[in-house]
Amino acid sequence: MSQHLDRYYQIIKQSHVTEKATTDTHFRNAYHFRVPTDANKIEIRHAIETLFEVKVMSVNTTGVKGKVRRRGYVKGQKPDWKKAMVTLKEGDTIDVI
Repeated sequence: MSQHLDRYYQIIKQSHVTEKATTDTHFRNAYHFRVPTDANKIEIRHAIETLFEVKVMSVNTTGVKGKVRRRGYVKGQKPDWKKAMVTLKEGDTIDVI
């Protein structure tokens, strides 16, 4: 079981708090998280249900391309990442800071 918990903590990297995410939380009871690019919806569902002890109704994911950045004449790119929008059962909440 500890191997699963380790993977669950790796899956839920951090909450993604933006204006849209905050609106989603109030109107749809959906929370946004940054997750690894290799995480699938089933793993994300199990991680949220186990770590936060809530009931997940649906999981939507989207891949986000990293932005190209410049510093002087050197051009680089931010890494690609994945965002998960997790909708919870009515009445369940997660304390996101």
